Amino acid sequence: MTALTVNERPVDFAMDPATPLLWALRDAANLTGTKYGCGVGDCGACMVLVDGEALRSCLITLAEAEGRSITTIEGLSRDRSHPVQQALVAEQAIQCGFCTPGIAIAAAALVRRNPDPSAEDIRASVPNLCRCGVYPRLVEAIQRAGRVTRRSETISAAPPPGIDPADAARAVPAMAGGSEEGLEP
Repeated sequence: MTALTVNERPVDFAMDPATPLLWALRDAANLTGTKYGCGVGDCGACMVLVDGEALRSCLITLAEAEGRSITTIEGLSRDRSHPVQQALVAEQAIQCGFCTPGIAIAAAALVRRNPDPSAEDIRASVPNLCRCGVYPRLVEAIQRAGRVTRRSETISAAPPPGIDPADAARAVPAMAGGSEEGLEP
C-alpha cells in the first residue's frame, strides 16, 4: 500500500508503486478533474500540487508521491471560491475546459508564491498548453487572482457547482425526458 494525503485526506493506494500518480488519482480515487493529455509531461493537463508545488502527475509514480500531500483541482476549492478559479471565470479565460484544471493548479502555486506576478512570471510558471488559445486572457486572469489574493480587488462569486436537473430541463428542453413539457419520446 502506498500512503499519501489527497485533498487533505489520508489515502492508501493498493496499486503498483510504479503507477503514475495521474492514474491512481483518476482510476482509484475517482478524481477525474486531473486530465490525461499527453502522458509525457508536455501539456500540463495533469498538473497537481505536490507539497504545494505544481507538478505533472503523469511523471510522478505512486512510490515518489508516498508520504506527500497532493492537491487536485477538486481539492483546490470545493465551492470554486479560490481566487484563481474566480479570476479564470471573470476574465473568460476558459474555453473547452480540458486544460483548465492543470492551468488553475499551476496558477494557484504561482499566486501563492508570488501574489504580484508579471506576465513573464506567468509564462515561466504556467507552461500549460491550451488548444483553445486562452493565453492573453490567462495572463490577466492570473494577475487578477493575485490582486484578489493581495486583497486589493474582489470578484463576484462564480455560480455554485451543479444544477438541478429540473432547472436544466427548463433551460435545455432536449434534456427533458419523455413527453414532459410537450416533448415526445
